[in-house]
Amino acid sequence: LSRQALTGIDVSSHQGEIDWAAVAGDGISFAILRIGNRGYSEGVISADQRFEANLAGAQENGLQVGCYFFSQAVSVEEAQEEAAYVIEQVKDYDLTYPVVFDWERQNYAGSRTQKVPSVSTMCKMANAFCADITAAGYEAMVYFNPSEGYGQYDLSKLMDYPFWLAQY
Repeated sequence: LSRQALTGIDVSSHQGEIDWAAVAGDGISFAILRIGNRGYSEGVISADQRFEANLAGAQENGLQVGCYFFSQAVSVEEAQEEAAYVIEQVKDYDLTYPVVFDWERQNYAGSRTQKVPSVSTMCKMANAFCADITAAGYEAMVYFNPSEGYGQYDLSKLMDYPFWLAQY
């Protein structure tokens, strides 16, 4: 069995304006774009200000494209609210890669996720987000780094969706 590895990038407004022709020229074949996020302290959902420009630039230069939502959900209902937001935002776009649930703990005073939800709640949030994304016709995925993946999730409860393991 042979497999071909593809090289991709994930970007958000933090990277500023991107030269997508140069990205494609460097052999990058896909991009996962931040579509939005939930605020660390107030919990307000916000759009990534560069999503549409990044999507257009990536697609115009032949890259496959998916997106992620940077979640700060603390309940299943909030994860579903985030999924509904993403579905509404991408309904007019052709995504060829997954829509990703990216929950990352923020450990500072005033952060909504300073106290991590239970493992059970974490799994329920990820599954609820992914189920809603899948029901809308998109491929769903769960993002985590090793400490979140192995310490905050029970991976056996997330087996219906592929994982994106960030290895820094």
